[in-house]
Amino acid sequence: MTLSKSQYIRGLQCHKSLWLYKNRQDLRDAPDSGAESSFNTGYQVGDLAKELFPNGVEIEFDSADFKGMIQKTNELIASGTQVIYEAVFSENGIFAMADILVKNGDAWDIYEVKASTHTKEYHENDTAIQWYALSNTITLNRAYVVHINNEYVRNGELNVKELFTIDDITDIVLEKQEDIKPQLIEMKEILDNDMPSIDIGKHCDDPYGCDFSSHCWKHIPKENSVFNISYAMGKQWKLYYQGILSIDDVPDDFHLGKNASLQIQHHRSQETKIDKPKIKEFLNTIEYPINFFDFETFQNAIPRFDNQRPYAQMPFQYSLHILHEDGTLEHKEFLGDENSDPRRPLAEQMLKEITPTGSIIAFNQSFEITQIKNLALVCSDISDELLALNERFIDLAHPFQYKHYYHPKFKGKYSIKVVLPTLFPNDDELDYKKLGSIQNGGDAMDTFANLHLLKDKSQLADIKKDFLAYCRLDTLAMVRILEKLYLLVD
Repeated sequence: MTLSKSQYIRGLQCHKSLWLYKNRQDLRDAPDSGAESSFNTGYQVGDLAKELFPNGVEIEFDSADFKGMIQKTNELIASGTQVIYEAVFSENGIFAMADILVKNGDAWDIYEVKASTHTKEYHENDTAIQWYALSNTITLNRAYVVHINNEYVRNGELNVKELFTIDDITDIVLEKQEDIKPQLIEMKEILDNDMPSIDIGKHCDDPYGCDFSSHCWKHIPKENSVFNISYAMGKQWKLYYQGILSIDDVPDDFHLGKNASLQIQHHRSQETKIDKPKIKEFLNTIEYPINFFDFETFQNAIPRFDNQRPYAQMPFQYSLHILHEDGTLEHKEFLGDENSDPRRPLAEQMLKEITPTGSIIAFNQSFEITQIKNLALVCSDISDELLALNERFIDLAHPFQYKHYYHPKFKGKYSIKVVLPTLFPNDDELDYKKLGSIQNGGDAMDTFANLHLLKDKSQLADIKKDFLAYCRLDTLAMVRILEKLYLLVD
């Protein structure tokens, strides 16, 4: 039996997941929408890290010829090559690809490249199994994890040495070696037998979300399970281990906290809570003209622009609906160019378009306020004007967050994606699912982050229309929600 490095890591997380991966690929969940973006990020980071050790030779990946890749690796080692990228080995029952191998005297150093901002335990396990596989073929010296330094700020040309941090984890890797052989023997025994009986648990998402969840969790109700209880601080598992799967069966004396208890109470009664005095008190804080405002942001692991940190949230788009006291509603918007830093033009246009007086409404305002603070740091000459906007914000999430308005369909949550369809069911104008390729903030973030890499430029116009439609709906949704609140207190 030969396991790949990733299969070994899967087996450490859950033997059942490994068995299913090897035997029942038909039960595997489809990849989520963020998987491709994560892959692209990992590839870009891994490719750039090679510049830390220039002039190496790369083993080209060929899924149809693993033996050829192994042979090429051995030939490079024998020829005296000093740096090898994507070196391939199959030893000790493990098939492994080392990101970077660097000759160090008579031995070799392993460098594993990760797109994260710090070394995690599963990175250590990842490197440990590589050491186990490689140590039969070559003499090893040190083991390192190369990861992103999120304190780095780009200024001019990208400084690769400052972008990355290199952690020496040799001692940890060596400590793990004695455990690997027994783990592999146990995994082989598992794979040689029927599917192991392993219940669901916190391991299902640690360190990765499992791609066999639909199969393993099929006994959990899709609606109103105990795992749908919000703000329960992990107590859902206590209920599950007591054999309680549905919210309907939660004992009255089981302490869950105020918010979770409220959720269960309204689920059972199916009553909507409307605290009109509190809602009216909230509405009285709002002043016309009302600016409904929403940002979209993207992240780059590798900073593309000056004054950009790795993984910093970068606003590239906004939507602005302005409701005047006479009932007039106007809409303004900004969408940045994918090939240039959008922050300065966005900030300048935003200052021109938001009215000089009146409230600025956001849903979960802390996000917009934080982005404006970040813009003020980058655009220091207009920082006073930008920061003055933050003094005018009112959070439309407030009456829902504090349960002044609570509907059983909220299921303990209060995001706009939950509130909107509950208040306006079957309204196509307010249905995010009726939009195009951009239907949520994750879609917007991932798509714009990679938009400059789009090869088929004919798609660009349609994608940008989808961006504008999505962000516009975010602020239109706020307009309609506020109108609904006014009607409730009339």
